[in-house]
Amino acid sequence: MIKIKNAILSVVFVGAAVLSSCSVTVPVTATSNPVGSKVGIAKSTQIMGFFPDGGDLSVMSAAKNGGISKISTVDFKRSLVFLYIVVAYETIVTGE
Repeated sequence: MIKIKNAILSVVFVGAAVLSSCSVTVPVTATSNPVGSKVGIAKSTQIMGFFPDGGDLSVMSAAKNGGISKISTVDFKRSLVFLYIVVAYETIVTGE
């Protein structure tokens, strides 16, 4: 009975670890421009650290995606989508 209980707990623990994600957002820069209402995001994904999807993570690309001409802040976000196998990256720009 104890072996079955331990097996079930192990499966639950592994399942939670596989299905959970971790995200870290780091501020990169800020300007003297007032923080605007627009937000632009540029995304890219990597599989196993070797196979990028070709996404453009540049600040200019994020600003263009949000229709921003005056940049206020720039943040960079890394999310672990599936353990360390799939990692998503985002450049987040705010401004007007």
